[in-house]
Amino acid sequence: MTSLHYLKWPLIVTFGGLALGAWLGWATTGTFEGMLTVLVICIVLSVLEISLSFDNAIVNANKLKEMTPVWQKRFLTWGILIAVFGMRILFPLIIVAVAARIGPIEAVKLAVAEPQQYAAIMHDAHLGIAAFGGTFLMMVALSFFFDKDKDIHWLPIIENPVGRLASVRGIEIAVVLTLALVFASFIEGDARTTFISAALYGLLTFLIVDVLGHLLDRAGETMSDAARGGLGAFLYLEVLDASFSFDGVIGAFALTQNLFVIAIGLGIGAMYVRSMTIMLVEQGTLTEYKFLEHGAFYAILILSVIMFAQAVVHVPELLTGFGGAAIIAVSFWSSVRHARAASTRAS
Repeated sequence: MTSLHYLKWPLIVTFGGLALGAWLGWATTGTFEGMLTVLVICIVLSVLEISLSFDNAIVNANKLKEMTPVWQKRFLTWGILIAVFGMRILFPLIIVAVAARIGPIEAVKLAVAEPQQYAAIMHDAHLGIAAFGGTFLMMVALSFFFDKDKDIHWLPIIENPVGRLASVRGIEIAVVLTLALVFASFIEGDARTTFISAALYGLLTFLIVDVLGHLLDRAGETMSDAARGGLGAFLYLEVLDASFSFDGVIGAFALTQNLFVIAIGLGIGAMYVRSMTIMLVEQGTLTEYKFLEHGAFYAILILSVIMFAQAVVHVPELLTGFGGAAIIAVSFWSSVRHARAASTRAS
């Protein structure tokens, strides 16, 4: 199966999304220049989403290998609906509704009639979102490195000592809480309380999802073949996707205050990430490039630290996305070199 096969639905969504964006630009501005501006923003947002979520695709692929083809398809179909409508539309509306203490209908009216005020409310909520998402993603990354059964190391000077500490119960939780308290010490007043509370909720969410995932997968052993081994992983992947989406959704408001333009742009990018995940699984890319997964988790770890740092200083979203992509590119290059060296020794 060629790689072009995996671009079928992303391309369909791209053309449909850009057509909708063009109509939206014309309807809101009534000018050709305004329409082009909206189209450019949609394209930039889709590229931003792909760059920020490339490591997410690799981690998803690793988890998706354990799922049946039925659940893989559900992740691509149901999951994309959750990713676009849930995280790109519903999630910002919920944040605004809670922060402004208004109903969801009023939040929609605010997004349409007063987009600048809507964006300001989202910006004010960024501190808690960064702490929550950063904690969850940091737990995801550290759970990969603090694994006593992990026998493949990309950077032994770092991963060997970390692996020896894996037998210490709760070591990753202690690391996350310590870093959260360190960053919180640079924040003053009520903002510090908000940061710490959100970080604790992020930690609790990871633990709950992890437990539920294991319980659901264990229950799946008694289910039909179509349901076995997929329900818990599906839940885990959706929460993981949500955590990756936090930064992109908030950062999108730096380009536009229009909720629907944001949904179109990020939705197009999310479709490419989903298809990329399926391709990695079906073509066995992670097996062929043995350090690619390591690079993804290093990128996730760095992203989580950056999300914590955003509570203190501004970090450009483009730098965040392309920084993670650079780490993955290096891990890919290392994987190729390792494969060539192994092939030379074998011959």
